[in-house]
Amino acid sequence: AAASLIRAGGTVVFPTETVYGLGADAMNPAAIKKIFAAKGRPDDNPLIVHIAAVDEVKPLVANIPAKAEMLMQVFWPGPLTIIMEKAAIIPTEVTGGLNTVGVRFPDHPIAQAFIKMAGCPIAAPSANRSGRPSPTQGKHVLEDLDGRVDGIILSSDAELGLESTVIDLTVEPPVVLRPGDITLAALREVLGDVAVSANVTENVVPEKVSSPGMKYTHYSPKGELVVVTGSPEEIREKISKALAHYKGKPMSLGVLASDETMDFYREGFVISLGSQKDPKEMAKNLFSRLRTFDELGVEKIFAEDIPLNNETLAVINRLYKAAGYVFI
Repeated sequence: AAASLIRAGGTVVFPTETVYGLGADAMNPAAIKKIFAAKGRPDDNPLIVHIAAVDEVKPLVANIPAKAEMLMQVFWPGPLTIIMEKAAIIPTEVTGGLNTVGVRFPDHPIAQAFIKMAGCPIAAPSANRSGRPSPTQGKHVLEDLDGRVDGIILSSDAELGLESTVIDLTVEPPVVLRPGDITLAALREVLGDVAVSANVTENVVPEKVSSPGMKYTHYSPKGELVVVTGSPEEIREKISKALAHYKGKPMSLGVLASDETMDFYREGFVISLGSQKDPKEMAKNLFSRLRTFDELGVEKIFAEDIPLNNETLAVINRLYKAAGYVFI
């Protein structure tokens, strides 16, 4: 039923291993426009094209670089989006007017079956209203998009919880435009030299935005989110002082802490992102924790900064963007 909606030019939400996606036929410009309308998404923000077999890449791109072949062999199906020069058949609505396209082969049985049955590549951003945290649970999808799309396939919670790693192979050395579960170290193991866009951890907007998540405010909760920086002791002291400052004021406060630190705080809604020893757990939990603060009506959230390393780069990228790069 969902596949027939796609063939009829409709929009369908479907699960993947990263987050839920909002899909339409990648070859149908009118259907693609419905995605932007449903999300309230700016139309210069490119979409990722999802396929269900490696040999489906060829018609979508001008050529397949040798480095792309290497990455596909190691990481597909999986949470890796590869940017290549697009073929003429890809509508400009999909690429935000660029001559490049991002392609991904998701590692989720429902996503794969859905794409195969639809019989076409599926263009899909995350299935949330634009700017909101990406949906990792069915209830998040319903909250944002129920009544705004033609169909919704609900499944279990997303396994990874952060969107795919995006690597641009149209430049040399290749550049990671958005970090994800496939780390910089893993990519370098296969390709050798791989650079990282300054946009990953800094508030730098490139002139050409060739990946989702680079230009606009993303992943934000309804309350004001700030990232608290410093040594572990300084972070705790700053947050405790801030909570004391707002005490007695008619404002709902929250702290995004970790398993190891949550007991330090005595005010507000204190929620753990997970254990500092398990960056994958923290990444999986981030978006759902931000939505929990929304459910609790929290107006100001103090998030502990996370030490930067190969394993934490992706979760830090999303946290900083969710806070609009506001730090104390």
